[in-house]
Amino acid sequence: MLNFNKIITFAYDNEYDTAYDLKIKKNFSTPKIYNAKGDLTKRWYVYFSFRDPETGKLKRMTPIYGDANSYKTKEDRLQVLTQYRKTLIKLLNQGFSPFENNTESFNHLKNTSSTPEEIKLVPKQNATIDKIVEIKIDEEPKMSIKEAFDFSINYKTKLVSVTTIRSYKNRIDYFLRWLSKTHPEIKTIDKLTKKVVLIFLNAVLDRTTARTRNNYRTELSSIIQVLEDNEIIKSNFIKKISVLKSTPNRNKTYSQEEQESIFKYLEQNDKVLLLFIKFISYNFLRPIEVCRLQIKDINIKTRTVQFKAKNSPLKTKIIPDLLWKELPDLTQFNPDDLLFARDTIGGAWDTKLNNRRDFYSKRFKTVVKKKFNLGIDYGLYSFRHTYITKLYRAMVKDSSPFEAKSKLMLITGHSTMSALEKYLRDIDAELPADYSEMLKNINE
Repeated sequence: MLNFNKIITFAYDNEYDTAYDLKIKKNFSTPKIYNAKGDLTKRWYVYFSFRDPETGKLKRMTPIYGDANSYKTKEDRLQVLTQYRKTLIKLLNQGFSPFENNTESFNHLKNTSSTPEEIKLVPKQNATIDKIVEIKIDEEPKMSIKEAFDFSINYKTKLVSVTTIRSYKNRIDYFLRWLSKTHPEIKTIDKLTKKVVLIFLNAVLDRTTARTRNNYRTELSSIIQVLEDNEIIKSNFIKKISVLKSTPNRNKTYSQEEQESIFKYLEQNDKVLLLFIKFISYNFLRPIEVCRLQIKDINIKTRTVQFKAKNSPLKTKIIPDLLWKELPDLTQFNPDDLLFARDTIGGAWDTKLNNRRDFYSKRFKTVVKKKFNLGIDYGLYSFRHTYITKLYRAMVKDSSPFEAKSKLMLITGHSTMSALEKYLRDIDAELPADYSEMLKNINE
């Protein structure tokens, strides 16, 4: 006897219209959906009762689950169960019964509802309904690669910043153009393989650097992970692709003479850029963090600044008196004004954050780097390295390294001691004392 639930699942995608004979007394109750009051941790299903031929009374039947509970949102789960309910009503009205052998009725449904593509799926005579269902599930239409990536981007939009989303989109667009040119036969997400992505990453490596290649790998993996988490693909194969060793570029620190010369020059030629740099130098902000600052982010009473940092959604720092004296009267500005708006302090600037950061980077290159003949290793970020180095070396003169680092953490905003220590090592801020005596002892 055929399993009635499996017949319903098989008929999920089929449309078999027939006129309902409302004059005949129905042997079943109207199927309903149980949604567990919206609780996705519990099972949702379609339930109904059917008249027991022995007792003549309606009897609750086994609920119809299908694959509804594999869906992770209320909307998707309800959509599937609604289709199950609709199909169940049709089949009940066509004479299907959970108390009878439905083989003949099922074969009629199968033969009349099959499309040319589905005819080839009709199993051999001795195949079970379970096998039919498995074949039907395997042959469900697959999502295109673009649709899958768009799904991931929309999902990520609610989790990460606008800047990160823009980076995802840029890298995905480049990958899709490459895929269309080199592998036009790959249309659906299930056809995308580790080997194809590895060929792409090798092409990126040939064109750029190991660091850029690794960045592509990281972001593509993040997008593919969303598809795995939502059961669109079976696994994130990009995780199995190795990360290549790369040496990151590092901004060098300025010497005392270089820093003083730059500040003196900007005092005469570009005071807006100088103040921008002093927020990096004295408040230890990153250039993009300075670009985010609005007038309302600065608390005049407490002399503090709030900003979105790299490692936290909102961070507060004091503004040292040395920097506070450089600020104009902030009460004269609109609170929503940007602190740095192109050539002025305080004002509106309708452009994206990355464009604002690029503006000051290019301005620094034009005004300062060319003037002082500075190499590629010097930039705005170098001022942060320079002043953290200065501050740490000044602190460690009068205290232990641990004490100095503990105080420095509060100033720089590093979230952990290990993160600060790694940063200090990277910029060579922490140097040993003169070890000449040790060398002498070794030589003797």
